[in-house]
Amino acid sequence: MKQSLVVFPIFISLLVTLLVSLTNAQTQATMTINSFEKGGGGGGPSECDGQYHSDDTPIVALSTPWYNHGQRCFKSINIYYKDRSVQATVVDECDCSRGCDTDIVDASKAVWNALSVPKSEWGETKVTWSDA
Repeated sequence: MKQSLVVFPIFISLLVTLLVSLTNAQTQATMTINSFEKGGGGGGPSECDGQYHSDDTPIVALSTPWYNHGQRCFKSINIYYKDRSVQATVVDECDCSRGCDTDIVDASKAVWNALSVPKSEWGETKVTWSDA
């Protein structure tokens, strides 16, 4: 009985550590560029709120599995490119049933600028991301 009293707190501590590390895990992705403005080529208004958004705002659309039926709407994610990172808000879905790959973070120009991605790489580049 004494052993279980010692082992249980250690088990709980390890479980909490594991959950925290999984929460902050970075996911590999392909970042593409999108315009979220009306007439900007990004399609219709954003799925989360039915509105258009400024390309000067750090916002993203996530592939269908990551968008998770809107569960990530208005939540922030951290995007990492080389030695830089930026926080962006999820406002839209990159719909896989309409041709979007399953590993896409579709980002506004503000995200690309904040990450200082060279203009020669604008359009598509490899990044990682995590929930903020």
